[in-house]
Amino acid sequence: MRNAGFTLIELMIAVAILAIVAAVALPLYNQYSQRTYRAEAQADLLNCAQGLERFAAQNFNYSDATLDDVCAPRSVAQDRYDFGLAFPDDDTFVITATPKNVMVDDGILTYNSLGVRGWDRNGNDDTTDPGEDTWNE
Repeated sequence: MRNAGFTLIELMIAVAILAIVAAVALPLYNQYSQRTYRAEAQADLLNCAQGLERFAAQNFNYSDATLDDVCAPRSVAQDRYDFGLAFPDDDTFVITATPKNVMVDDGILTYNSLGVRGWDRNGNDDTTDPGEDTWNE
């Protein structure tokens, strides 16, 4: 007479299958999350640029603007990116999103007053490597 139930071998096989599925799914989920967080930072950069344009329309230059005055980036509030604002001169700006915490290896995103987008994937902002003049992957 045999008792109903699972043997230890059957349970071990089921656990091994679940471990394999998890090992495949977790990196894919992390990549998806990073793309989502990067897209959020890109949207924040565009929103801040719009705020700076509104500021310049009222004040005729960008020089006295601060990011706190013109936008509130969600990716900063979520502690994924630090935003910086630079003014090469009174008529131009460059907004930079530097990754931190879970996004630390993602590369630096930039947007300037001419609408030029940049993504320094390897973090060497001294040089522009091929493909770093766009936000496309």
